[in-house]
Amino acid sequence: MAPRGGGQTYGFPIYCASWLPLAHIIKPSPSAVDVADANASPSFPPPPPMVVLGGGGGEGRSGVPNALVVAALDPAAAGAPPALSPEPVFRLGTEEEVPYRMAVHPRGDGVLCSFPNGCRLVRLESTEGDDPCSLVLRSDQEALVKLNDVGLQLALSFSGEGSVLATGGEDGHLRVFKWPGMETVIEEPGSKSSVKDLSFSSDEKFLVVNRSSGPSRVWDLKSSEAVANLPREEGEIFGFCRFSTKSNNSQILFVTAMQGVHGKIISWNTTSWTRIGSKKVTRDAISAFSVSPDGTLLAIGTIEGSISVLGSRDMRVVVTVKKAHLGIVTTLAFSQDSRALLSTSFDSTARVTSTESPKSDGISLWSMILAIILAILVYYYMQHKEDLLGVLPQ
Repeated sequence: MAPRGGGQTYGFPIYCASWLPLAHIIKPSPSAVDVADANASPSFPPPPPMVVLGGGGGEGRSGVPNALVVAALDPAAAGAPPALSPEPVFRLGTEEEVPYRMAVHPRGDGVLCSFPNGCRLVRLESTEGDDPCSLVLRSDQEALVKLNDVGLQLALSFSGEGSVLATGGEDGHLRVFKWPGMETVIEEPGSKSSVKDLSFSSDEKFLVVNRSSGPSRVWDLKSSEAVANLPREEGEIFGFCRFSTKSNNSQILFVTAMQGVHGKIISWNTTSWTRIGSKKVTRDAISAFSVSPDGTLLAIGTIEGSISVLGSRDMRVVVTVKKAHLGIVTTLAFSQDSRALLSTSFDSTARVTSTESPKSDGISLWSMILAIILAILVYYYMQHKEDLLGVLPQ
């Protein structure tokens, strides 16, 4: 299948994806450091931003591989949109198991992947040499023994500093651990409702959990107690949840919901845990959601393959790409600088979209049209000045 409008294909349906914290993973080689010390300047350019993608064709002999792929962002030519390189930096086959969900540790400890029967940690390692893109994946079979046989986990997340890990299962079981020691912080056994999504507050005080039914629940990580239930209004079905930090360093919680044919984003006060806003943003079901690291942008992806970027303050659309993918949007992730949005789909494509508002070079089209209209009016007035004055009352 050919790439679609800026998308890149890697040969398998993509279920999960994330940007990599390269500053904590790729270290300069000793030779590069020696040369830099001698010349008082780095001898090699920094590596381009990279992403990790996971997915596949599942069990059986479909012919579609199951894999994790690391891909780098191609240096964009002047005026060209950002795009991933067609050739991956590294590819790790996962045999008969499909990686359905992932969470990348923010300090580079690895990629936690959820497979049908449990979770596995994949280490990220930079290889020796002068190539800034030298990066490999290595499956760590000895790590995460507590998550080896827990079944499919539908939600995975590390806290902002990487000191806490939370997982939510298809069976409804919620587990929260200290990282990397894996001491239990919270454990809520399985219920009739599966965990759909979860999110840590940036100060690592709270964890919010969305389930397939019932209210969103807020947990206090220090006391390990539930401190609030966020109720649904009539007809609402909650989807994704994300904390965001505002410019004054206070926090706000965003929750997506479907209500009838409308998809909307609800905002919550994180002190009183009351609703402070709600806006309908789409008529399609929301299949992916993300908040930018700087807190200024929100992004939604739909089952129709479209993506939209909105301002977090007023929820006005900044960028929209209709039919960005041929299939359901499975993952959205903002880059660390919030200037690019990664989106993936079942159609095997990964796309990078600039989140910056289009800027005009020089005079805008509407300004030119207005100037032309004014020039025509002035010309008409000068040519028919006497006639126009004659019809005025004396």
